[in-house]
Amino acid sequence: MTRPTISIRGVDVFEAYLSPPEQQALVEDLRAVIRQAPLFSPVTPGGRRMSVRMTSAGRYGWVSDRSGYRYASHHPDGDAWPPIPERVLAVWRDLVSPERAPDCCLVNWYDEGARMGLHQDRDEADFGWPVLSLSLGDEGLFRIGNTTRGGKTESIWLRSGDVLRMGGEVRLVYHGIDRVKPGSSTLLPRGGRINLTLRVVD
Repeated sequence: MTRPTISIRGVDVFEAYLSPPEQQALVEDLRAVIRQAPLFSPVTPGGRRMSVRMTSAGRYGWVSDRSGYRYASHHPDGDAWPPIPERVLAVWRDLVSPERAPDCCLVNWYDEGARMGLHQDRDEADFGWPVLSLSLGDEGLFRIGNTTRGGKTESIWLRSGDVLRMGGEVRLVYHGIDRVKPGSSTLLPRGGRINLTLRVVD
């Protein structure tokens, strides 16, 4: 199994894990996913529209609306989610496990003004499996907090091709994206950042 290049507060980072050709191939895979399950702008339970646009692939997709945060078996338009691309699953098999596939691949798209506040990934039934995150496109400033709210945080710029893994004691660490650096990558013709988050749900 591939070893991380750095670890920050127990969060493993695999820098430049994906080569430029691999990144480009993944983007093409994601275009197919988005054609089948278009990006949408989720609303928080409090009624605020999130600045990221998202969709999913896999058995479940993560959704948010006035009813709350949850996993759903269908896209908001009523169609089933497309399968997770094989190239994405190959990263999971190498960095997490070949025995158990993820149930959900959340696809977040950030433009230069989008961000994601500090939060925990805790809508899953089993926290024993890590969360795996793939970065494509412009750099994103990733902030890592603690397993409880408050306290000191640390940040790292995640670049296109980087992969991050949160498991074990840091599976429920608070984390978020403070900002995106426009023009830091040429991978996406119109700019922006794509983040793929893989999770075991059941």
